[in-house]
Amino acid sequence: MSRREIYEQKTEELLKPIIEEYQFELVDVEYVKEGSEWYLRAYIDKEGGITVDDCELVSRRMSDLLDEEDYVEGSYIFEVSSPGLGRPLKKEKDYIRSMGKEIEIRTYRAINKEKEFYGILKSYDDNNVTIEMDDKTEMTFAKSEIALIRLAFNF
Repeated sequence: MSRREIYEQKTEELLKPIIEEYQFELVDVEYVKEGSEWYLRAYIDKEGGITVDDCELVSRRMSDLLDEEDYVEGSYIFEVSSPGLGRPLKKEKDYIRSMGKEIEIRTYRAINKEKEFYGILKSYDDNNVTIEMDDKTEMTFAKSEIALIRLAFNF
């Protein structure tokens, strides 16, 4: 397990009781480097959407735990935020929530000269995702081919 994975897993474990107490959902945790800074980010959500006050509440509680546990080497910035509308589908619960909804898929390599696909999420498993296109045909993508998968934006 990489250092990044260890930090993310430990953060999820510490966040879980806080998130459950407030009846929020922990969408994702990431430990990433942006420029010269390291960020430890928690993305939370709830029915009706998360507010800045919700993020601040979780951030204050978690910051104390991070200071006590001190498991992340070096300096970093801890952030709590909403996953936003364009959040990618990563976990099974994301796929379950998105079943029957229009999604956007971007592939690493062109398929039939296209790299962007839109359709209704019909099924998924550990390896594949199937969508129904506008013309009612179905397309199945190997997850390894998918660079990005998220809910589609319809403005």
